[in-house]
Amino acid sequence: MTATDTAATPRRRIDREALRQRYREERDKRLRADGNAQYVRLKGRFDRYLEDPYTRVAPRPAKTDHVTFAFVGGGFAGLATAARLVEAGVRDVRIVEKGGDFGGTWYWNRYPGAQCDTASMVYMPLLEETGHRPSEKYAHAPEILAHCRRIGETFGLYDKALFHTEVEALTWDEARSRWTIRTNRGDAFTAQFIGLGTGPLHVPKLPGIAGIESFKGHSFHTSRWDYAYTGGDPLGAPLTKLADKRVGIIGTGATAVQCVPHLARAARELYVFQRTPSSVDVRANAVIDPSWFASIATPGWQQRWLDNFTANQAGGQATEDLVQDGWTDLARRIRERILALPKEARTRESMLAAFEDADHEKMEEIRARAEAIVHDRATAEKLKAWYRQLCKRPCFHDSYLQAFNLPATHLVDTDGKGVERTTGNGVVAAGVEYRLDCLIYASGFEVGTEYRHRAGFDPVGRDGLALSTHWKEGMRSKHGTHVHGFPNAFFVQPTQGANFISNVPHNLTEAGRTIAMVVRHALDNGFREIEVTREAEDEWVRLLLTSAGRMTGGADCTPGYYNNEGQDPGPAARLNVGYPAGATAYFSYLDGWRRDGRFEGLAFR
Repeated sequence: MTATDTAATPRRRIDREALRQRYREERDKRLRADGNAQYVRLKGRFDRYLEDPYTRVAPRPAKTDHVTFAFVGGGFAGLATAARLVEAGVRDVRIVEKGGDFGGTWYWNRYPGAQCDTASMVYMPLLEETGHRPSEKYAHAPEILAHCRRIGETFGLYDKALFHTEVEALTWDEARSRWTIRTNRGDAFTAQFIGLGTGPLHVPKLPGIAGIESFKGHSFHTSRWDYAYTGGDPLGAPLTKLADKRVGIIGTGATAVQCVPHLARAARELYVFQRTPSSVDVRANAVIDPSWFASIATPGWQQRWLDNFTANQAGGQATEDLVQDGWTDLARRIRERILALPKEARTRESMLAAFEDADHEKMEEIRARAEAIVHDRATAEKLKAWYRQLCKRPCFHDSYLQAFNLPATHLVDTDGKGVERTTGNGVVAAGVEYRLDCLIYASGFEVGTEYRHRAGFDPVGRDGLALSTHWKEGMRSKHGTHVHGFPNAFFVQPTQGANFISNVPHNLTEAGRTIAMVVRHALDNGFREIEVTREAEDEWVRLLLTSAGRMTGGADCTPGYYNNEGQDPGPAARLNVGYPAGATAYFSYLDGWRRDGRFEGLAFR
């Protein structure tokens, strides 16, 4: 924590209704009828933004063989599932990954300053199994990528992996009880089982700005950072080639919060184009002391930390907070306010009001932090986030706000309207043209689009049933993993399971453990097929519909990917929820479901 951060301002009296009104006003000025359609997908004329700047594509012969298990996606979902399969004795595992190595989002996102926003002790999977001690409370991207490679090496996943390969079709072969996988590299191989972990943050998008193709300077998306142009490297070397450059960056979300301080120190002039400010709380990163780590890293340590973080976040009976970060801080405040209510007064309405009061208090502190750190009063005001903390992805950083104290850094606030257009020479915002040498898009990834649109394929299951057809009225599954009509297929993601988004890897590692146990059971007993029954899927969906819904996003929030850019997501979104009793209860239930050995709801044939 910096000295400035410790200068806490006195607690202010919170006018709940005034804040609600301000939040509504700020939301309304940002609402757009086009919703997700305001973004442009990087394909066709934008292919250059998708090129891999890190690894050359190596020629190889097409695969026409058979494997026991094929997994689509080489990020945490694929690595965690494959590792658990190998532990269970299933070594014939192939991961198909569009990047040039394992890592998923951490393969692509190597922009300056990239690091995890959730503490590395709970964010990085399989630490205990690989014997790795994170170097910092919040590990930087190179360490996370190296850890992904470590998992691949530890569990022997490189031998069969297919990199720089995109799946184009997945089709169930009923006669042979296996899946056929076809790719853009001419592969047509089969697998008895498949896993799908394409992730929500892997398809880059650009803002649909008028004239976006006309800019004559240099440009790139942050997920394809061009170090050849900027100088520096992913390990943190200074961006030495920007000293004479006027640089613009569009976007002020989590990516920009991390890379803006580096650009601010390097560029001749930096223009940060802002539609909506992020909430930026204290990060207080620190090196992890080896002696301390040795004292806590006793057998089972990471699972204890995972369970503790989830319990602190999701209504468990935690008596201590091992992680102690911004996520658990907000949860603690909410819990304390609810517990302060008399038991007879703990109605849903009163608990939601307590939640809101805790959130208002936290956001007032975050706005006061901007005021205390940023020297220019007008700039500080524009950097204040006027929405509830979980309306958008919370950010934590100790250098972002400080970057606006540097004379060469300019905040171009568009009052919710966004950039008007690009020209051959730069960017126009509020009628003013800003001449630039380089334009960087920190515009994020596709979220909220159809599964087949993001994945790039539409799995076809039993009797020619396409997944898009089965899910036309919303996702249907058991545990978010098993889908009726798609035997031997497993989905690895949070929705309809724990739906624990403050630490997604916890969802993925639990799903991987479950899949390994189910597959092992099938192989040991000579079963060729595993499929959730229609009745079990229907029962799980009915249970999900009793949920109170997500605590993030919401129609009253400022637009963003948490709430479908402020647009009605349609009736299908009612199923984008998790276990009604919360994440802690779900993980406990799932553990019992696995240990029981009957795998209730699944049919083995």
